[in-house]
Amino acid sequence: MYQQLTPAGENAVSELAGKYGISTDAVRTMLDAVNAGRGSMAQFNIPELGGGGQWMRGGMTMVGNMFDYSLKGRVDGLCRDLSGVLAHSQVYPPAQSQSQSGSGFGGSWWPGDLGSPSSSGGQNGSQYAVFPGARRLAVLVGGRVSVYDTLDHSIGGVQQQQGGGPGSLEFTSQYGTFTAASLPLVDPVQTEAPAPQPFVPEPFVPEPFVPDRAPSNQAPSNQAPSNQASSNQASSNQAPMNLDEVTSAIEALASLHGKGILTDDEFFTKKAELLARI
Repeated sequence: MYQQLTPAGENAVSELAGKYGISTDAVRTMLDAVNAGRGSMAQFNIPELGGGGQWMRGGMTMVGNMFDYSLKGRVDGLCRDLSGVLAHSQVYPPAQSQSQSGSGFGGSWWPGDLGSPSSSGGQNGSQYAVFPGARRLAVLVGGRVSVYDTLDHSIGGVQQQQGGGPGSLEFTSQYGTFTAASLPLVDPVQTEAPAPQPFVPEPFVPEPFVPDRAPSNQAPSNQAPSNQASSNQASSNQAPMNLDEVTSAIEALASLHGKGILTDDEFFTKKAELLARI
């Protein structure tokens, strides 16, 4: 049973079905899978797309036939398009929140001076209301109202964090997925918005590659080499691999990772080791 979609969500599904030459049911199934992966990954089983498979933003795609590169490219393109739709459009309609009397805000739970929200809803014990004109986001958790400055976010969707408790809502904007706690907290009675501050995503900084040290000219010691030195020597003695061998090995690791056999740290460490051997 599919989740209900907004008109924008229905239009996006129809357009992508035509673009990739598959049914709207296949696109809907993949949309829910990408949404469950918070726009960055998906696990799916869709007969039109080769059966079971996995997708991870950044180029990691697995399908039933690992050598069908055309299908891999189509699945990757579809998932990337769906991730963009989720980030920039209100795909799923928010649950309607009920007004709460006695809150001190004129029958609504948010401060009255914020006006009328463009969208509001609630999930798992928390409620939210978006006020784009005032550049504010109000969140109600456990009877407490918090008001945040949305900066230059254009909020287009909301979802519950996987495994999260009350208040663990995630919002989507043109910058991707974020939580209310990542925004500046303001006084609920404040109505004048401060000067806008552009949102700058934190850049990804990879770990620096440090090559093994050259052999020392010092006389050999009688002491046994440390475990770290042995590990570095073993790594430097590994034979290089061609691109097909590395690709097959990474896909096998991704399968183990998807089954829970490998942790996230183990998967990405092994993947980096294999890529270094090309």
